[in-house]
Amino acid sequence: MTLDDLRRLAAMGEGHHLEFKNRVPRPDRLAREIIALANTDGGKVLIGVDDDGSVVGVRDADEELFALREALGGRVEPEVDIDVEPVRISHRRMALVVDVPASGDRPHYLRPDGDPRQKRRAFVRVDDQSVEASREAVQLMKEQRKGTGARFTFGERERKLLAYLDRHERVTVEGYARLAGVPPWKASKTLVQLAHAGVLALHAQPGGGDYFTASVG
Repeated sequence: MTLDDLRRLAAMGEGHHLEFKNRVPRPDRLAREIIALANTDGGKVLIGVDDDGSVVGVRDADEELFALREALGGRVEPEVDIDVEPVRISHRRMALVVDVPASGDRPHYLRPDGDPRQKRRAFVRVDDQSVEASREAVQLMKEQRKGTGARFTFGERERKLLAYLDRHERVTVEGYARLAGVPPWKASKTLVQLAHAGVLALHAQPGGGDYFTASVG
């Protein structure tokens, strides 16, 4: 990648596939960004780029690369396969382009550092944010990783759900539980199965509140 290529990429602004860092942040913060990209559609982390898209570079690329490896080592499970490309900004400054492919091993988790009481967490990308994945998002990733077809019974409750979506466009786990008269855990399982089958689409939301819609096409 050339400097002009990097500037054009940065000019697009942060978004679903792009994250800017003027330098490598705290290890857990960077690991979260990479996990979210790997768990969603992949993308790039540009290190040495300000939030406004200014390409400023870093003074010591080797130090930043070391910090990057430290952030991922032992914190991300399973490991994420990334590619790092240095781009020279000036005689003294470099930027790092971290390419994160959409992973076939998802869900990836952030392992808590030194506190066994904390549970590991998965993250997904929503617009320009990396947010904690819901139980449904994690379960859907697990089902997709298996590579097997979804099995479900399309009965009266499912027909009622699709009729509801025709009128209201979206439904939450709690909403479907009330509609179908089933416990939330059962509603969650059914919605994930339908999303795995391609009947529904899951939409992650910052701060929770994930919802499902009928799949388009």
